[in-house]
Amino acid sequence: MHYFLEVAIQKSFTKAAHHLYVTQPTISKMVKDIEDELGMILLDRSGKEVELTDAGRIVFEQSRKIVRSFDHLSDELTDLTNARRGKLTVGLPPMIGVHFFPTILGKLRVDYPGIDLHIVEYGAKKVADCVSEGSLEIGVTVGPFDRRTMDSFVFYNDPLCLAVHESSLLASKKSARIQDLRAESFILFPEEFALRGMITKSCEHAGFQPRIVFESSQWDFMIKLVSEGFGITLLPMSIVKKAKVQSVTLIPLKDESLSWRLSMVWKKNHYLSFAARTWISETQKALSLKWKKG
Repeated sequence: MHYFLEVAIQKSFTKAAHHLYVTQPTISKMVKDIEDELGMILLDRSGKEVELTDAGRIVFEQSRKIVRSFDHLSDELTDLTNARRGKLTVGLPPMIGVHFFPTILGKLRVDYPGIDLHIVEYGAKKVADCVSEGSLEIGVTVGPFDRRTMDSFVFYNDPLCLAVHESSLLASKKSARIQDLRAESFILFPEEFALRGMITKSCEHAGFQPRIVFESSQWDFMIKLVSEGFGITLLPMSIVKKAKVQSVTLIPLKDESLSWRLSMVWKKNHYLSFAARTWISETQKALSLKWKKG
């Protein structure tokens, strides 16, 4: 069921095998065994992406509940023995993981060797969706989320800034507004990234649809494209300053609502395993200390 769920979520046997650290033939055989046992095709493999059939959608929802219940049973029994161990999968957006968590992950590995910790890299929007639906126990997201269903703590808040080529007419401005970008070509993250949605919504509120000419999940590549004059981008000030590309000019934004606000999130009114409770307490302590020093 774990394998089937992962294939359905990733819409790919290859990606699912990569995330679960198994071979593709293994995961394919497991899914085929489920289909043979039920006597139904659960996954449509005919297109570029694997899609759930009508039967697959029913099995997906029931499998998710069964797997979740079994995981909770294992977690509660582990807690009962007071063992300092457990399994935890954390969702981290790529740009966030590389800048905030390497040291924390190393310390947790040393201090809690009994915790089997796995990191999956999803866009912030997908992380929030996965935590909300229960397929991830905990993760980091950006910007607003449904506080009715999730608990959280905020650990970083950084305004977005505008990055333009030095030859742009905007480069002479001391600050800029979203309205000033109506005629510009945008270089943005893909749709599954929360920052993408935040920026496009701000443009829509300003009365225009942004003209998106490039998409990338790598902020350094986005800055490189700006340096070559392909367009503009909006990125967190602390991140984009690290690029230090001479031909790129950074301009503060007047819109304070455009901010890289990072939150650790987990499901509200939901049993948290020892591993999850440890992750929350240790990361909250480490991140608070990190930014007090900074």
